[in-house]
Amino acid sequence: MGQSAVEVFRELFCAMPLAYVLNNQVMVVHGGIPTCEEGGDLDSLRKIDRVREPPDSGPMCECLWNDPQEMPGTTPNKRGVGFAFGPDVTKKYLDANGLNLLVRSHEVKEEGYELTHDGYCCTIFSAPNYCDQMGNKGAFIRFNGADMVPHFTQFDASPHPDVPPMKYASNMFSQGF
Repeated sequence: MGQSAVEVFRELFCAMPLAYVLNNQVMVVHGGIPTCEEGGDLDSLRKIDRVREPPDSGPMCECLWNDPQEMPGTTPNKRGVGFAFGPDVTKKYLDANGLNLLVRSHEVKEEGYELTHDGYCCTIFSAPNYCDQMGNKGAFIRFNGADMVPHFTQFDASPHPDVPPMKYASNMFSQGF
């Protein structure tokens, strides 16, 4: 019998890149920049065996789970995995790799996006009214041409039918999809 949808998505996520660099200027990741020595440059990220479950530490883990903080340096992340990194860490990483901006997601932002670290770190979050309870806007980012200036578009959640959460979940999971 074929793979379940969960297995297919797990394989898909294991094959997705950890980071992407746009026009040699903007690094896009899920969580944040790696703060460990072995993740200090883009070449080391290219060499990571991506087709596997993420480990609990190291550059792969940090690209997925690190978060920015306002104070300098690094501290253990409140999530219990990865690190929180300060504006000095962001600037040092970007400079060392010839980049101008870090774009990440991974955190709800009231306005759908937030610029921190003196404008060198952008958090973008595209799920408005996250989990039907946060009241946040969603946003997406667009870059035009060679200047790579970010342009933000914000949006509100669309109304949806008044259906209790997970109403159809038991039927979906019992069908054997």
